[in-house]
Amino acid sequence: MQHAMEDIHKWCSSLSRDALNTRPGGIAPVSFHIRHIARSVDRLLTYAEGNQLDDEQLKLLKTELESDAAPEELFSEFTSTLEKCSARIFSLATVSAELPRSVGRKQLHSTVGGLLVHVAEHTQRHVGQAVTTAKIVQSQRNE
Repeated sequence: MQHAMEDIHKWCSSLSRDALNTRPGGIAPVSFHIRHIARSVDRLLTYAEGNQLDDEQLKLLKTELESDAAPEELFSEFTSTLEKCSARIFSLATVSAELPRSVGRKQLHSTVGGLLVHVAEHTQRHVGQAVTTAKIVQSQRNE
């Protein structure tokens, strides 16, 4: 989580509100990736802890692509969520990685370990997409 926070802040925190919400070539904006990282980690850890999503998590899921993110709120949510999730990950260290878990409405089969691996790979994928999109947006503004 620490590296994800460092990379997002390094490459994206200097972007203006407009730049964070820009969709170059129609792709998802940087703000989407930042929201999605935080909220998907929260959702995946909810499943890893043996729970299902609550109404608030489902409501937030539907708003990730909104293009009105204010930088202060976006980075505050990102940082605070990942800090809380880091503590949740550490608490799962005492749980067997093979413990079965159900995911989503379809109750897909997974394990605690499988979900933790997915947290890591999914986070890194979206960090890369956010950084790449940030670089595209910055280069277009410098032309």
